[in-house]
Amino acid sequence: MAEVKPEEISHPPMEQLQGFEYCIDSNPPWGEAIILGFQHYILALGTAVMIPAVLVPMMGGSDGDRVRVVQTLLFVTGINTLLQSLFGTRLPTVIGGSYAFVVPIMAIIQDSSLAAIPDDHERFLQTMRAIQGALIVSSSIQIILGYSQLWGIFSRFFSPLGMAPVVALLGFGLFERGFPVVGRCVEVGLPMLILFVVLSQYLKNVQIRDIPILERFSLFICIALVWAYAQILTAGGAYKHSPEVTQINCRTDRANLISSAPWIKIPFPLQWGAPTFSAGQSFGMVSAVLVSLVESTASYKAAARLASATPPPAHILSRGIGWQGIGILLDGLFGTGTGSTVSVENVGLLGSMRIGSRRVIQISAGFMIFFSMLGKFGALFASIPFTIFAAVYCVLFGLVAAVGLSFLQFTNMNSMRNLFIVGVSIFLGLSVPEYFFRYSMAAQRGPAHTKAGWFNDYINTIFSSPPTVGLIVAVFLDNTLEVKNAAKDRGMPWWVPFRSFKGDARSEEFYSLPFNLNRFFPPS
Repeated sequence: MAEVKPEEISHPPMEQLQGFEYCIDSNPPWGEAIILGFQHYILALGTAVMIPAVLVPMMGGSDGDRVRVVQTLLFVTGINTLLQSLFGTRLPTVIGGSYAFVVPIMAIIQDSSLAAIPDDHERFLQTMRAIQGALIVSSSIQIILGYSQLWGIFSRFFSPLGMAPVVALLGFGLFERGFPVVGRCVEVGLPMLILFVVLSQYLKNVQIRDIPILERFSLFICIALVWAYAQILTAGGAYKHSPEVTQINCRTDRANLISSAPWIKIPFPLQWGAPTFSAGQSFGMVSAVLVSLVESTASYKAAARLASATPPPAHILSRGIGWQGIGILLDGLFGTGTGSTVSVENVGLLGSMRIGSRRVIQISAGFMIFFSMLGKFGALFASIPFTIFAAVYCVLFGLVAAVGLSFLQFTNMNSMRNLFIVGVSIFLGLSVPEYFFRYSMAAQRGPAHTKAGWFNDYINTIFSSPPTVGLIVAVFLDNTLEVKNAAKDRGMPWWVPFRSFKGDARSEEFYSLPFNLNRFFPPS
């Protein structure tokens, strides 16, 4: 057997992923860009529909209220996505609803003063106003941490070794929204999963007019085909005698969104009435804002790689967090029923399509705003069974997790110190939130249940987030365990040039503000 040369088995670390057709500042033709943007819009519908579907009925809201909340959430998602892509990090990220806010929102819903309101619609309005007030107050945390550059300063403690588990847990930590949901309707979810993998990977080289159409538009094609298949099953009576749970997850006519949606309705600030403010509820909501901060930071790191850009400098990261705080403020003013964070599934879609263009995301934001005002049309797309989205999540969340693991190429993984940090942080990042989830399901309350409600929300929210637990463990260990001579092993030499805006010449290409605004807001 011939001797293997070292250069044949080694792969030098690379700050930017290769093989992307369009990177952050290059744009596909307008026709392709519109279809690609529509795919991002369709994907964002999953979370935009699911969160109100869970929370609004518990608040006492009707189907009409649920539709209005979905419309409002999509409308504000479009606005926040545009603001972030224009003036924030400028990365191609969708800023949508976040599950991190569910725990403190549930605490508000269960507040005795609100739960005792006998009229359902009045209880919904009062609860929504309380949620709005808590979001408005807590948004100040991200605004302050972002625009004061405090989060950027703190990010200097991040190394490739420390961020690898955090970004990986961003994907791995969402496994509950993957195949466990697909399993609720296997006859719809499994074909979607298999078809999406086959079209986007095995048949990705099929081209029409030099366009890899199956790789680039596989999400749109797969959803259209499987949605039509699910419609045939529903119309044919396949679920006529099935259990209620099966019908909810499989049928295409159970969402009751289209009949409840108005033809035209433009969301506007304070549409539910004047927000109400409570110190305890606001303190509790701060915990979700901090979790959103961590998850978004990890998402920005992943999106930068999947957009074929360099890691965002500390100044850019802070700027993005500041604008995200403004996004949560808008959530509170409009009444979306939840706060915002970076959509992980849309970050994964960048890698699946190999399209990291900023313009595509901005077009998707236009679709969100447009269809949220045209209620009937938006509700039509929003009635896609969530099982179909869950099948896609199995691929996209896995892609994001793999991007996190790719940061390990900058580190020395032959070091026992590094193996310990990565292994323990990933394990605890999965295990601790799983404990909190199982405890909450069994006891109908979180493990923290003291008389101080805001404290309970802090503990139960923070330790239910895999990336947040991973960040606490990984960054602490990485900055306290045998640090003296570990800079090279941690991968710090690779990331030092990206700490400041002027540390790498490519930063100006990727992250400069539009309209020559850098004259007024010079980067540090």
